Amino acid sequence: MKLMHTSDWHVGKVLKGQNRVAEHVAVLAQLVEIARAERPDLVIVAGDLYDTAAPTPDSTRLVTRALSALRATGAQVVAIGGNHDNGPALDALRPWAEAAGVALRGTVRDSPAEHIVDGSTASGERWRVVALPFLSQRYAVRAVEMYELTAAEATQTYADHLGRLLGRLTEGFDEPDRVHLVAAHLTVVGAQTGGGEREAHTVLGYAVPATVFPGNAHYVALGHLHRSQQVIGPCPIRYSGSPLPIDFGETENVPSVTIVEVGARTAARVREVPITAATPLRTVRGTLAELAAMSPPDAWLRVYVRETPRAGLREEVQELLPRALEVRIDPELLAATAAANRGAQRAGRSPRDLFADYLTSRGQGEDGVRELFDELYEEVESA
Repeated sequence: MKLMHTSDWHVGKVLKGQNRVAEHVAVLAQLVEIARAERPDLVIVAGDLYDTAAPTPDSTRLVTRALSALRATGAQVVAIGGNHDNGPALDALRPWAEAAGVALRGTVRDSPAEHIVDGSTASGERWRVVALPFLSQRYAVRAVEMYELTAAEATQTYADHLGRLLGRLTEGFDEPDRVHLVAAHLTVVGAQTGGGEREAHTVLGYAVPATVFPGNAHYVALGHLHRSQQVIGPCPIRYSGSPLPIDFGETENVPSVTIVEVGARTAARVREVPITAATPLRTVRGTLAELAAMSPPDAWLRVYVRETPRAGLREEVQELLPRALEVRIDPELLAATAAANRGAQRAGRSPRDLFADYLTSRGQGEDGVRELFDELYEEVESA
């Protein structure tokens, strides 16, 4: 069978005040075109369909139309909720999704059957997907345990909980002649974040080892980290990455969608298809004169300007580079200026005065300490 793996659409994302609806429309349209060209049997959307838990009606319309269009290509569609999504709100869309032929899972339910999606290809190859939406640590670990356990123990408890949950959901993976798949939205230890994710959901408290996934899974389709990458583990584990750069921390990411060909008795063969519809994000540096001489790239820009801070500098930069969404004084210039200022503040001042400033900065103003410093300094000088 052939499957298409995508995730982290973040529909509704606003970048430094710049609305990106047109980009999302173009990116999702390209995803649909790739599905039409590749003819996958199954499309997995591994979470973070939206950028916010309160999406606008336009964002909801765009996501539901994209899921419907993917289903219209002939592929089965399985989509799960991510940490940016409102899981209960996605579950409220399940009657629509079922009517549209889309398996949508927003939250973790008590019944394991809720997270098992079975299907078969046109040629008769059977498959099963364990669809596991994002699970917050505060729901995975009982509140009383959080107070009784150390941070390290709580982290291990979360990982153990996910391991037990996946173990229960994948109990049927030993059945032969069926392709066994997992779709999940989480952080795996050792993976590269690649920018864009909320730090609270990528620190070790939410990271789990790759060993939580069973060795008899044919492919694990992950969402949450925005960089497309393979993760070393007991079975094929992969993040598809986001199909468009979400913020300026992702300039090195290459937007793509993952195509996987796998059989019940054949190993997964993975390849990436680039997504080119989104506007790139770039960082440029220079003085105003250097920026004026630059050929503006076709991208949203973060500009590090090498000028002394002053009122109106941002407007001058944006007049030269209209697509500059973020304008900052170059951190390298700020560091050099701070070092020069420190040098100027020290020039011509006695060691006693400098030590007095140090004590003041530390909240220590006792004369006795200064007198001891004077004695020690005189001893060193005389030696």
